[in-house]
Amino acid sequence: MVRVACFIFLLLNLIIRLLYLIFPVSLTRAENFPEFNMTNWVFIASGIVFYIISNILVEDYRKRKKSTAIMALFVFIFSLFIISCGMYSSFIATGDPRNSLTLYLISLIIISVLCVFEFYETVILLVSVELLFTMMLMLNHTDPTEMVYNQLVSLVLLGGFYLISRYFFSSKANYFLQLNEINEKNHEIERGSELKSQLLGMVAHDLRNPIAAIESVAMLMEMDDIEPDTQENLGFIKASCVKARTIIEDLLETARNENMIEFVMHKTELNKFITDIVEMWKIQDSTKNIELISHISPAYAMINHEKFQRVLDNLINNAFKFSKENSVVEIFLDHKGPNTIIEVKDKGIGISPEKLPIIFDPFTKAGRSGLKGEQSTGLGLSIVKQIIDKHKGKIQAESEEGKGSVFRIELPACDE
Repeated sequence: MVRVACFIFLLLNLIIRLLYLIFPVSLTRAENFPEFNMTNWVFIASGIVFYIISNILVEDYRKRKKSTAIMALFVFIFSLFIISCGMYSSFIATGDPRNSLTLYLISLIIISVLCVFEFYETVILLVSVELLFTMMLMLNHTDPTEMVYNQLVSLVLLGGFYLISRYFFSSKANYFLQLNEINEKNHEIERGSELKSQLLGMVAHDLRNPIAAIESVAMLMEMDDIEPDTQENLGFIKASCVKARTIIEDLLETARNENMIEFVMHKTELNKFITDIVEMWKIQDSTKNIELISHISPAYAMINHEKFQRVLDNLINNAFKFSKENSVVEIFLDHKGPNTIIEVKDKGIGISPEKLPIIFDPFTKAGRSGLKGEQSTGLGLSIVKQIIDKHKGKIQAESEEGKGSVFRIELPACDE
């Protein structure tokens, strides 16, 4: 803030100097012009010095990340200088500052608003200003009566300066305390979130072994001659194990995404990347009818291959899960301004309007079974949004019940 004030002070004096050059005749005839002329040069030189020092101190602050006693002293000296400039200009204008206190008053207001002082600093500044004012009155050979009047006026102005300065000090101190409190709470939330993710990951990881053991025992039992009822029960156990394993994998993925510090992305041509995923789906199940419709080629974006494939696999899987047999899933690739647009569109059962706003929430209640009874963990679309956010992209959904859904991904495009 002080650096900006130095720059403005210097700029104003340079503008005044420019006016001297543009209108030399009219201005040089003004009363006390020689004093104004000399003062302007002094102000310009001082402004340059203050601006250079302020830049040095700002750079030092950026390195240290904390203020120093030298910085506080610089702010004090600059404040005293600005008030002195306003005070001296008032003396030059009339010789009797009581008749022309505008500049003195403005300088006091500017400093009281811009600069924050401790109580003792404010008192020292007030005493210094009053001593300077008294000294100028004495050098100006002011009449004793006029000196008393001027001192009274100055004391009134300094009293106003004190009140304004303390008011802004309290406001800024309260703001600083609130900011610190918010930062502390944010750190607590981050630590809580990190602990939750670690706990989630550990629990999910430890659950995998017993579930795998149960599934293995069920498979071994199937190898023997068993009754139909037992076979049905084993099938139920295996299906439950598959569902539990899916939930565990989603929990682990959620924990990994939240704790991932380094998110490596590579410049990728999306037409080829998506085509490979489409072909993989067709190889795994030839009955799947999926098409890529591209309106832009080549289309480059920075993506994490493993994570982004999970995004597309999840969206494609959901599209088929809620669509009828032989239904077509379409993937559109286009651009909009600086972004690349990827849309996954189906003609399935759609999503109800009340569930649409919460489909990306973790453990959302919008989760439901597929048309063939496929179970939902309520984490799939939450993981998708996590990954898209890490790509600095956006995802949104549009849907109409009975007509299908469209999931639209926006990614920052990059040059070839």
